[in-house]
Amino acid sequence: MLGPGLISIAGHATFIKEILWLLSLFAGIIICKIVYQLTGAISPFFFTGYVKLDWQKKLEWNNRGFSTFHALLVAAASLYLLLESDLFRDGAQDELMINRTSAFSDSILGISTGYFLADLAMIFYYFPALGGTEYVLHHGLSMFAIVQSLLSGQAQMYIFMVLFTESTTPFVNLRWYLDVAGQKNSHLYVCNGVALFLGWLVARILLFLFFFYHMFSHFDQIKKVYPLGFYSLLTVPPVLALLNIVWFWKIAKGLIKILRKARHSQ
Repeated sequence: MLGPGLISIAGHATFIKEILWLLSLFAGIIICKIVYQLTGAISPFFFTGYVKLDWQKKLEWNNRGFSTFHALLVAAASLYLLLESDLFRDGAQDELMINRTSAFSDSILGISTGYFLADLAMIFYYFPALGGTEYVLHHGLSMFAIVQSLLSGQAQMYIFMVLFTESTTPFVNLRWYLDVAGQKNSHLYVCNGVALFLGWLVARILLFLFFFYHMFSHFDQIKKVYPLGFYSLLTVPPVLALLNIVWFWKIAKGLIKILRKARHSQ
């Protein structure tokens, strides 16, 4: 019988689980590399101006390709795990909600960790071309929380709630793509701006309110999380929520500007 794994938090890790985590992590990094290359290869067929972009624009263009892929993957997986599966449903299992995991949920967290590692490495290497300190803070805190949950097997439900907020990323990236393509005055740009505002409101503002309500109503289970994880649950989400509010304010101002410009152009 296999003994505990090399990295054991709250007695959760086993050798088999560690192999799964490492495979998922490397899969996430490899997927990022493949999608990055594919984005660069197929983009000229959809946007002829791609070949005329400077190296920094091409770098960010391709980077946003695997950013979008990761966002769609984790948002779909989070939606399934939170709403469709019985993994975190109250009363569905004898195990406390805070301690529930599955091979699928572990794999998604591993892949997501690989993405954040790859993206953070690119951000540092090309700093500040791909984002400033706020992106480093967001990625660092996200990866810190995901790794803790993965290694301990605790609080995965809350991690997937936060990962679902990545569902707004495709709208952010599309806005950047349209801007670079010179389509800021297009109807699609306006529609995307409205969708981004509404999506951000639901996925990054209202969902966080539910997140904190759920934590408060299940605080008897929260207290059973190992110490570092417990204090991380109390501190990391509020910081991420504050970042989301700051970005939401910027999105709202941008949307007002777009709508005013669209109205005056009619």
